[in-house]
Amino acid sequence: MSVNTSIFREYDIRGIYEKELNEQSVKSIGYHLGRKIGGNKIVSIGYDARSHSPILRDWLTSGLNAAACTVLDMGMVATPVNYFSNYQKIADLDPQPPIADCPPSATTDASIMITGSHNPSEYNGFKITIDRAPFFGEEIYALGDAITADRERIIPDNTEKIDIDVKTPYIDFMLKEFIHLKRLDTKIVIDCGNGVADTVLTKIFDALELSYEGLYCKPDGTFPNHHPDPSVEQNLADVKKVLEKKGDIAFAYDGDADRIAVLTHKHNIKGDQMALLYAMKMENPTVIGEVKCSQVMYDELERRGAKTVMYKTGHSNLKVKMKEIHADLACEVSGHIFFKHRYFGYDDAIYATLRMLELVEEGIDLDREIEALPHVFSTEEIKIETTEEEKFALMDKIKEMLKTPPSDFPDIHSIIDVDGVRINFEKGWGLVRASNTTPVLVTRFESTDQALAKEYEKKINILIETARYAL
Repeated sequence: MSVNTSIFREYDIRGIYEKELNEQSVKSIGYHLGRKIGGNKIVSIGYDARSHSPILRDWLTSGLNAAACTVLDMGMVATPVNYFSNYQKIADLDPQPPIADCPPSATTDASIMITGSHNPSEYNGFKITIDRAPFFGEEIYALGDAITADRERIIPDNTEKIDIDVKTPYIDFMLKEFIHLKRLDTKIVIDCGNGVADTVLTKIFDALELSYEGLYCKPDGTFPNHHPDPSVEQNLADVKKVLEKKGDIAFAYDGDADRIAVLTHKHNIKGDQMALLYAMKMENPTVIGEVKCSQVMYDELERRGAKTVMYKTGHSNLKVKMKEIHADLACEVSGHIFFKHRYFGYDDAIYATLRMLELVEEGIDLDREIEALPHVFSTEEIKIETTEEEKFALMDKIKEMLKTPPSDFPDIHSIIDVDGVRINFEKGWGLVRASNTTPVLVTRFESTDQALAKEYEKKINILIETARYAL
C-alpha cells in the first residue's frame, strides 16, 4: 500500500476521498491512531455532512477495532459537539448497547472528527483530540511515518461500534448556560452553508424562543448554495440580503461549525474585533491572538486591563497555548473563537453565537463599539503561491535579508518571529508567514495611514520576490 504523505498536515489529516483517503489508508490511520491512543481505550467518532463521511467512519472504525479500541459513534455532528464529548461522562451519553464494566465517572480517551471543514466537497479529513489535547504537528507527521513503514498490513472489516447521543447533552448545556436569552427581542439571521451547524443550532434557538430566519440549514455535503467558508466575502452575499430586509444581526458558519462570521447592518465583525467585544464582560482576562490580528486588538485589550499574548496561527497551536498559560480567550481573524471563560477552551461557533447574543441582550451596541476603535487600514490575508518545498526556504531567506534590509526599506522598529515574521514599523506592520496547510506564503498589512499600508505591502513584496530569485 502506498500512502500519500501530503495528507498529514500541521493541524489535521486532510485529503481527497478515494484518491488519498481510501480504504487502505483510512483503516491504517485508524489502526495506528488506536495504537497511539492505547489498547482498550475509548474513542468517540463524529462526522460532517459529506456523503463519504460515513464511509470513512466505517473504515476508521475497522482500524481502531484492530487496535483493540472501543468505538463510540455520535453520528453527524458539528466539530464542537465532537470536542464536547471529551468532557462528558460516557454514562451521560446514553451508550447503546451499554459498555460493560464502564465506571460511572469514565470519560472518553480520545475523539476523532471526520470533516473536510470549509474545503471543497471532494475533500475530507480528521481532527483528532487525545486526552483532551489536540493531536497535531510532529505527532501527525510521526503517525504518517508509522503508517508508511507498516504499508503491508491488511486490516479486516470490523465496524462494531456503540451509538451515543452527544447532541442532547450539548443542547442541554447551552440551554442551561444561556437561559437568560429566552425570548430575546432581536431578529436573527443564520446561514449554515449546508454544513452541520444546524444539527443543534435551531433546536437551541427554538427552545430559547428566539426569532430567527435560517438559510441553508439542511446539511448537504455538496454545498449546493455557496461554499461553506464565511471568511470569503462572496459567500456572505445571501445572508447579507436577508439581514438587510429582515434582521438585526446575522451569523454564518463554516462546514463543520467551529468558525463564525458576525454581521450587523454596518459591519462584518472580524475575529480580533469579536475578541474585543467578548472581553468586555471578563475581568482582567488573558487573551491570545494569532499573528494576523490587528494591533488595535492588542493595544485596546491592554488599555482595558487585559493581558495579551501574540502566538502562532492555527486552532491546535492556540488550544495548547491557552492551556499552558491559563488564558480566558483566544481568537483568529478568520473567526475561530476559543473560550475557556465559562467553557472548555476549544473553538465553537455555536457557543460564540450565544455569547454574542448575550452581549446584545446586555445592551451593548456592537456597531458603536466597533466604530469607537482607533481607525486603521488593514488588508485581508493575501496569499502568494509557492511550493511545499520552497515556502519554508523562502521564509528563512526573508529572515536573513531582514537583518540587513535594502536602503529604501521602511525603518524597522522590531520583528516578532513567533510565526513567520511580523515586522513592526513606526505606523503599522507587515506580516509574512508560511501557511502550514497549503503551498502559499500569507501576508497581511496594517497602518494608521492608508498610503503607508500600501507602501509596506509594496516593499515587502519586493523583498519576497528578491528572496525567491536568490534561492
